[in-house]
Amino acid sequence: MKLILSILRFSAMIEVGLAYEKKLIELRELIYLESVSRVMMEQCSSLGKAALLIAMAEGDLSDSYIDYAREKGFAVTSGKVGSMDIQKIIAAIETAGRREGLVDERYRSQHALYHAILDALQGLGRGQIQLGNVLRTAGLRFAIVIGPRTLQEKDDLWIAVGLYGMIGAPIKGHEHEVCGLGINHL
Repeated sequence: MKLILSILRFSAMIEVGLAYEKKLIELRELIYLESVSRVMMEQCSSLGKAALLIAMAEGDLSDSYIDYAREKGFAVTSGKVGSMDIQKIIAAIETAGRREGLVDERYRSQHALYHAILDALQGLGRGQIQLGNVLRTAGLRFAIVIGPRTLQEKDDLWIAVGLYGMIGAPIKGHEHEVCGLGINHL
């Protein structure tokens, strides 16, 4: 009986040890991701790089990039959109920019955002801004970043839209990665 109790205690200790080890591994991975994201964003000294890195990042890494970009003085928002209709993609990005206060009701800021979106979409479509009418669909992450073009030139404001995701036929598995960047002055 004592042997059985000793074995049960030992197996419970092993389970606790394994759970502890698993938590330790998760913590190490989190610390590693945080340090990698810091290093990558430290290299990010321009508006366009910040927009693309944020658009391409996933999950917690995206949040880290956004926080770090804000620490550097950039105004940032990000989101996701998917559609076969270019108008819906443009509307979703514009709405996010307005909702987060990155653009106001002035024509100049809305116009700058609109043209940054169009430039980024041209990058996705290889120069063509069309999806549904050529039987293509897109699932994208986007980032809108406002600030100086570079951290060394803080005299004027620019707006960048970074897009990253998948584009292709509206059939699962028939898509590929795409990336686009648009920058316009405010």
